[in-house]
Parts: sequence; C-alpha cells; structure tokens
Amino acid sequence: MKKILFISLFLTAIVSCKNEAKSEQKEVETEVESNEKTAKQNDGLTLLQGQFVHYDGAAVLQTRDEIYGVLLTDKLEVLDEKAQVFKKEPTDMVFVEIRGKISTEKHDKILWENKVEVVEILNVQPTQIEDKETIKLGS
Repeated sequence: MKKILFISLFLTAIVSCKNEAKSEQKEVETEVESNEKTAKQNDGLTLLQGQFVHYDGAAVLQTRDEIYGVLLTDKLEVLDEKAQVFKKEPTDMVFVEIRGKISTEKHDKILWENKVEVVEILNVQPTQIEDKETIKLGS
C-alpha cells in the first residue's frame, strides 16, 4: 500500500513539473509580444476607428465614444484622397482607422472639444451601415 501511495505521489510531482515548464514558456512568449506592441504604442499616438468626413474645409472623425475635429495637415489631404474613392456624395462618411495625436487645446477654426492630428493612416473602407433615417437634401 505504501508503494502505491509513493508511486502516485511521485507521478503527480512529475506531471505537475511538466505543466509548470509549459506555463513558464507561455509567459516568456507573452512578454516578448507585449514588448513589441509597447514599443510602437509608446510614441504618444492613439489608435482611432470611426466614421470620417471632410467637406468644405472641415473634417470630423466620429468614433463610438467621441467626436474629433481633425486638424488640417498634409496627412489629412492624403486621407481625404483615399476616402474619395468610396464616397458617392461629398458629404458621405467613410470608415477609417488612423493613429494620431489627440489634443484638447483651443483652436481658432476647430471648435470641437477634442481634436486629432492624423499621423498614420492604417485603413480606409466604405461604411457598412446604411442609415435609413438619414434625410438627403436635393434632387
């Protein structure tokens, strides 16, 4: 009886040691991945996804939580050129993913509380949601 108890304890110890080694390897892999992500995210830029429109000299980015006035820069012009491909009308919104600098400083022309300067354009695609409650003016 003592032999069976001793063998079962011995096998349990061996099996648990193997599981610990595997979990340690996973932790090391996770740390490496997070360091790579962190290096890119430490540049002070924020990833924003949402509906973008640029019309008559004004640009707005609407995310799920906030609305941002977009600062007029060269990158904004590039973003607008990419968005024009998917627009049917000049006031149509386009889904974009950008990385940018968020600011709450006062601005002469942009009166939105939150402002964003586009630094990197990640993705531009047509809006998937068709709003049936939108009223279109004109013919």
